[in-house]
Amino acid sequence: MMRTTGVPTSSTTGVPIIRTLHAATLRRAFVAVLIVSTGLSRNVGGQTLPLEQIRLPAGFTIELLARVPGARELTFGANGTLFAGSTNGRVYAIAATPAGGGETATVRTIASGLRDPAGVAFRDGSLYVSAVSRILRFDDIEGRLDNPPAPVVVSDRFPTDGHHGRKFIAFGPDGKLYVPVGAPCNVCKPEPDRYANIMRMNPDGSNLETYVRGIRNSVGFDWHPRTGELWFTSNGRDLLGDDVPPDTLNRAPRAGEHFGFPHCHAGTIPDPQFGAEQPCSAFAPPARLLGPHVAALGMRFYTGTQFPQRYRNQIFIAEHGSWNRSRKIGYRITVVTLDASGKPVSYEPFAEGWLQGQAAWGRPADVEVAPDGSLLVADDAAGAIYRIRYAG
Repeated sequence: MMRTTGVPTSSTTGVPIIRTLHAATLRRAFVAVLIVSTGLSRNVGGQTLPLEQIRLPAGFTIELLARVPGARELTFGANGTLFAGSTNGRVYAIAATPAGGGETATVRTIASGLRDPAGVAFRDGSLYVSAVSRILRFDDIEGRLDNPPAPVVVSDRFPTDGHHGRKFIAFGPDGKLYVPVGAPCNVCKPEPDRYANIMRMNPDGSNLETYVRGIRNSVGFDWHPRTGELWFTSNGRDLLGDDVPPDTLNRAPRAGEHFGFPHCHAGTIPDPQFGAEQPCSAFAPPARLLGPHVAALGMRFYTGTQFPQRYRNQIFIAEHGSWNRSRKIGYRITVVTLDASGKPVSYEPFAEGWLQGQAAWGRPADVEVAPDGSLLVADDAAGAIYRIRYAG
């Protein structure tokens, strides 16, 4: 049995990654590859995951897809293999092998000993992996899951700082690899073409350039399915109080935009140290304020057709959860709804329950739309990947 509940009543404040994959092939591969038994509490590897505590809108179900230690960013290969970066130095491939009368997810380690390989992106048969200061490439990876190749260093030009060093990566509709570089601090004034930005480069590492600046730390972005505009999450600075500043969802319709860090936070809040240098009006405002310190990480536009129509082309965000707030918030999946003009008009919980009172048993880190239209959720704290589907 799978978990199905009513719509949550709580709320908070008020293209696509263009793939070179064939949807039909991916869909068949995903259906064959990622079928697991469902249930409420699943005891795998000696640890029970209380999925019965997850609250979803009516008609939706959640199930455990695979146990993946420290799971972070997710991406699909051309043949339907699901790849996952992690916080433990390893990169994983999730495929399937027959087991008895059905299929269960098989998890392979395809790389280990890397430094925070949190980000993964796939293009032209190769898996790209972020490892703080380096971008690595594993060629012909889906044909070599049992004998992975040595990585090719695509670029080693990024900072070595561990503070905000994990990088979410993705290929944009222009064919370039986008790589964020967080500020090496809570708040400081780093070199703008070195830190606190989102950069992009050719797949071979050439023509590295700064795309947008003034971003404290972005760990999730995607492109609008219709306009091709870049949207991204950003984490607000700490130590200004429980409710200041909020995290933000941002829209970058063109290169060269500056989003305020370190002078201005969330569009209207001058920084106590750097705010006098430039007014908030000098910078691009956020598209939507999110919860304060919710640690908004991975985000995706929902481009599938399995969910009801009202979710099409809307934004799902993995909120990792607050770490230094007196009352914890986040630890959930939220959805931001856009109107016909592309303006965010609502922000509300979609999946909650990883936080019980002030104790969290899981922390969503990324979301990914599967070829069959289900929504996958990576949880680095519980070491799991979940699948959310609409059952009607």
